[in-house]
Amino acid sequence: MWKVQLFKLNYDKQESQAVKDVVDSGWITMGEKTKEFESNFASYLGGGVEAVAVSNGTAALHMALLALDVGVGDEVIVASLTFVADINVVKLVGATPILADCTSYEDWNISPADIESKITKKTKAVIVVHYAGYSCDMDAISNICKKYKIALIEDASHAPGAKYNGKYIGSIGDIGCFSFFTNKNLSVGEGGMVVAKDPKIVQSLRYFRSHGMTALTLDRHKGRAVTYDVEQPGLNYRIDEMRSALGVIQLSKLEKANKQRELLVKEYVRQLKDVNKINLPFLFQLENDKYLPSYHILPILLDVGIDRLSVIASLKDDGIQSSIHYPSFQEFTAYKDANLGKTPIANDISKRELTLPLYPTMTFEEVTLVCDALKRALV
Repeated sequence: MWKVQLFKLNYDKQESQAVKDVVDSGWITMGEKTKEFESNFASYLGGGVEAVAVSNGTAALHMALLALDVGVGDEVIVASLTFVADINVVKLVGATPILADCTSYEDWNISPADIESKITKKTKAVIVVHYAGYSCDMDAISNICKKYKIALIEDASHAPGAKYNGKYIGSIGDIGCFSFFTNKNLSVGEGGMVVAKDPKIVQSLRYFRSHGMTALTLDRHKGRAVTYDVEQPGLNYRIDEMRSALGVIQLSKLEKANKQRELLVKEYVRQLKDVNKINLPFLFQLENDKYLPSYHILPILLDVGIDRLSVIASLKDDGIQSSIHYPSFQEFTAYKDANLGKTPIANDISKRELTLPLYPTMTFEEVTLVCDALKRALV
């Protein structure tokens, strides 16, 4: 149906063999392959972090809040342009989400100034999102969090491999959360990672991942433990060995895949920068050594008055798949009556954003197909 899909897996025989090896081993629940994935991921990020593999990115965010003891009576400032998971987990721990607006129409990431304006005595943490794989202003945000002694959680779901001032995204805040969902730069279907430097936080995260148990099934299987204690209430947010095996392979491909994404994004920019009726965000990061994006998605902003649904339909007629990242929280039934704070820029972007296809195995010819189809849709 599609001439150009929104996303395609960057898989080959390595992933198939990795899963087969796990199945053939006879051990498929969380085990040695997961330890390898965690070790490799932590080494990749550097900076003294430890990594805890989990079932998905939402689990990582939930565990981060739990590990920081965020709960009833607390407020958490959240990026306003993101997936609903970021606000859902805040509600689920009993805290109150407060949205901070985007910085500008050129920088869709959370505004440091708006973060600071919305801090109260109840603020316990800030969740930033590196939208589309482009880094937030982490110096400004880190300084604000230190000034007010509040925790900083990085939702790095879009940004594995991205850097800010030479530091890997996810390793800068108190806790970093990653998603390895099918369409992510590092894709295992369902899976995630939560990383931190503080040993106490890391230990708490490990307990939350597996029922608060002091010994895992693997430890008993290997004869390293006979029984176990439960140190704290916990959940079952474990990843399995098949997904960890996929993660090991995908991590080894990440740098090359992100570089290919960069080349594709720059080709998109070349073909679209002078097109009327649209604008491209984050251009200021493309040639700035301070930033190394991961180029997760290709978002554009349609001019006011452009019928987005008509553009999507026209692209579909030309065989081009597109999407929206993201509807505003206030549009959802669960949050339409919530007092989340004013975010006029984010709300406007949500109404006009359109996501075009982007994946590492995409060709320049396919970029041209997309751009030509978009130009026709805008006539």
